[in-house]
Order: sequence, then C-alpha cells, then structure tokens
Amino acid sequence: MRELLPTLERWRAEQKQIVLATVVKLYGSAPLPLGAKMAVSAAGEMAGSVSGGCVEGAVVQEALALLQQGGPKLLTYGITDELATSVGLACGGTIEVWLELWEESPR
Repeated sequence: MRELLPTLERWRAEQKQIVLATVVKLYGSAPLPLGAKMAVSAAGEMAGSVSGGCVEGAVVQEALALLQQGGPKLLTYGITDELATSVGLACGGTIEVWLELWEESPR
C-alpha cells in the first residue's frame, strides 16, 4: 500500500474518485500474494497490481462500474490448473479481489 500512497495523494489532489482493489483470498497458485493492491481512478488510470497483469483490465472495468453503481464488490478470477497448463498460463489458481471506494482517512 505504501507504494500506492503518492499516486493516491495525487489523484485526490486532482479530485478524482478512487477504487481500491485488494486480493483477499487465494486458491492454488497466484502471481501475487494475499493483500496485493491496485488503485483505479475515475479516469481509468491504474497503479499497483493484483495479478501481475493477468486480470488487471477486467478489474479496471469492474472498478469503473463500481463508481457508477456503488459498491463494494467481491470479484473472483481463476482457471483450473489443467487448463492453465494446456494453454501455457503461468499460474492456475483463483483469486478473490475486494473492490471498494477509497476514502482518505482523517488526519
């Protein structure tokens, strides 16, 4: 999260709404650990990662929808180990990603 703070602060200064995505559960292998975070601005900008690139595009789309529809929201992404091997994907696990509006804590 610390690495995201400068970006979050800049987006806040620009008065952009922000969605924070956090990996909250892992099943099997995954490219990033539990707690990995990614931020998405209302302009579609992203910082951080929840999957090393595998599902970031889908998370951005869901984050932008959450800004319109409200939230929070739990997302699940995965593929079986057998299918992952047959199509050459690096990991075959499943991740759950929690999306929520990021609200700056009071100082």
